Amino acid sequence: MRKSKTLQKIRDGKVIKSCVLGHFIPAYVAHAAKAGYDCIWLDLEHRSIASRDVEYLLLASHHFDIDIMLRPPTLEKTGLYRYLEDGATGLMIPHVSTAEMAQRLVQAVKFPPIGDRGIDNAGLDADFNFNDPDTYAKWANNETFLCVQIETPQAVERIDEIVSIPGIDMIFVGPGDLGLRLRQSGKMAVDDAWERVASCCLQHNIPFGGPTLDIQEMKKRRDQGAQFLVHCSEFQAFTSSLASNIRHFADL
Repeated sequence: MRKSKTLQKIRDGKVIKSCVLGHFIPAYVAHAAKAGYDCIWLDLEHRSIASRDVEYLLLASHHFDIDIMLRPPTLEKTGLYRYLEDGATGLMIPHVSTAEMAQRLVQAVKFPPIGDRGIDNAGLDADFNFNDPDTYAKWANNETFLCVQIETPQAVERIDEIVSIPGIDMIFVGPGDLGLRLRQSGKMAVDDAWERVASCCLQHNIPFGGPTLDIQEMKKRRDQGAQFLVHCSEFQAFTSSLASNIRHFADL
């Protein structure tokens, strides 16, 4: 059974190099792995990919030895751990604003004694092979991860309660939704929220991160202690490449 590159980087105290995918592009998985990325954030919250195609992308991630952190379109218990059985290394859950919600997620995706995930032990995660169930459950709890997104002022205010839940492996600041809500509430700036989350995560020894669109922001978040840095997406790549290359026609 495969070991997580993301979790190994966390244990080693190193930066996790991550990029984003929101479309069915198997070649992107291969090229991300060959380029040296540790993890692909596969977004199914805002993008729709057929379930068979998701399974193929997860299979490709195992073939090319790169983690996929999948952001699911559901909070239904069996729907969540099915993604893990199909080969996702981690799940990132949006809009986690309370410790109660965080606890429900842990119960859904972690095996006992941490949670209450149902066991199958014959999916891609288990190499399509029946393993000793105790060995398999221990591997899954150690080599798959649960990441929760901080995207509301309420979540920032309750961050200490959220990170205190056993089984929460990583915190991800979502500046898009969080920024929208903070601007409307006027409670604090996004950078203030980052500082609060960073301070709490460091205190509790919980890794954290978020999107970093340019090198200045990458350095800023790394200086705060962030390990999970998302940089580059297929959407960004093809839009910037098309906009750049169309200028060549003007040179003809």
